Amino acid sequence: RGDAIVELDWSAGQILAALERNGLTRNTMVIFSSDNGPVVDDGYRDQAVERLGGHKPAGPLRGGKYSKFDGGTRVPFILRWPERVKPGVSNALLGQIDLLASFTALTGHTLPTEAAPDSFNVLPALLGESKAGRDHLIEHANGLALIQGAWKLIQPAKGPKTNTTNIELGNNPEPQLYNLDEDLAERNNLAAQHPEKVKELSALLDKISRAGRTRP
Repeated sequence: RGDAIVELDWSAGQILAALERNGLTRNTMVIFSSDNGPVVDDGYRDQAVERLGGHKPAGPLRGGKYSKFDGGTRVPFILRWPERVKPGVSNALLGQIDLLASFTALTGHTLPTEAAPDSFNVLPALLGESKAGRDHLIEHANGLALIQGAWKLIQPAKGPKTNTTNIELGNNPEPQLYNLDEDLAERNNLAAQHPEKVKELSALLDKISRAGRTRP
């Protein structure tokens, strides 16, 4: 994985350098992100496990690829557009699927009602004009989880605790509730202490699941 990271860094640098050479840097939006959380022991003969050392690919997050914990779905997201966006850090909640509705709005168009039903227009958050993103976000990894505000609910699920890559999957026969503001690593299950919040988020998740869409 070390060689892959070096190549990725080099490739991104080449793209930015090409924009600079052609005078396109200031008015070009560049987004750098990832498709999922990390996985180390995924069957490739790349010595990733042996070379890992003390490095933690998911940082403080629990789980990784395939997991209902945020280590599986919370990914890097960097947007650069010098002409429009000032440097800064945002905690706005959004998903990559929101790029559809957001870019549609950016270009002055409207999504058809049946198109991208899970995509929200979070353009003000992307441009750094608002600290608010979407109201809630559903995560899927062989089961569903829901984030709203500081709270995250993971639905009860049967199955193994880990998979063949030694990643915690987030399966538990009981509901799991975490306060991500206070417990980013999802270690302290608060479901027993906040049954009303479990009920509230479960009802919202069920409503969205039955509707088959999250965008109004």
